[in-house]
Amino acid sequence: MSPAEEERSLPLPERWPRASKFALSACAAAVAELVTFPLDLTKTRLQMQGEAAARRDGAAAGRAVPYRGMLRTAAGIAQEEGVRKLWQGATPAVYRHIVYTGVRMVTYEHLCASVLGRAEGESFPLWKAVVGGMSAGAIGQFFASPTDLVKVQMQMEGKRKLEGKPLRFRGVHHAFLKILSEGGVRGLWAGWVPNVQRAALVNMGDLTTYDSVKHFLLLNTTLVDNSVTHSVSSACSGLVAAVLGTPADVVKTRIMNQPRDKQGKGLLYKSSMDCLIQTVQGEGFMSLYKGFIPTWMRMAPWSLVFWLTYEQIRRMCGVSSF
Repeated sequence: MSPAEEERSLPLPERWPRASKFALSACAAAVAELVTFPLDLTKTRLQMQGEAAARRDGAAAGRAVPYRGMLRTAAGIAQEEGVRKLWQGATPAVYRHIVYTGVRMVTYEHLCASVLGRAEGESFPLWKAVVGGMSAGAIGQFFASPTDLVKVQMQMEGKRKLEGKPLRFRGVHHAFLKILSEGGVRGLWAGWVPNVQRAALVNMGDLTTYDSVKHFLLLNTTLVDNSVTHSVSSACSGLVAAVLGTPADVVKTRIMNQPRDKQGKGLLYKSSMDCLIQTVQGEGFMSLYKGFIPTWMRMAPWSLVFWLTYEQIRRMCGVSSF
């Protein structure tokens, strides 16, 4: 048998390992995103409550929406806008995770194996896992930033309707086209800096924590590579990711949702640092943790669903465990 015939006879995961891992991680992420999306919508609405810059700018004119906690916000969306609105923006969110999760997972494994010198079955220094996780998250989020922008803006459409403001978009594709026509290609990457910063922090919590905790348990305890180990590792990763990523997530959400002029320049914030300063000065430091509970409550089940699904899919397709 010739080398070409031997290559064609190999299973797909061995012929195209990176493409296969991209597809598998994208499938697992889509499942996790759909299951936990209502918590993401609730988190976004909470992060926009009481925005000091918007009040000063007069952007909050119209019927004010009262302050609410997590449960009242979710219940209010279901009662005032309809239960289906809890999944408003889910389509671009799934698009985002297909790109974001696929890129970050493949990038992380490539960086660890080829750049950071990871050896199979050996302990991996924490600092190397941190570098790999932050780099993979930043790269993945940069490519996925346009879909995240559309997701955030569509999630706020229901609130605009309640405040008596006109809706901006008719659907996902109209949102992409409108943002592109108003701000050009650069407009699709509005807010990408805090977005990438957030993704780097979240992945330092998610990828790094999951990988480090899982392999620590396998090397230092009697646990084996099964669903129990995956569950414990994902629980730790969800908590750390929420703590590290929420402040950057608040800044990202506000920058992405702010009104813009005809050149696509933000009218409320000059930069992510300006948004951070205005938020802390106008609303206090803890405003950076608005939406923390739904963020954590979403990241914990998201991480659990994703990692359990991803590990099982890899095993079923003949790909080695993460």
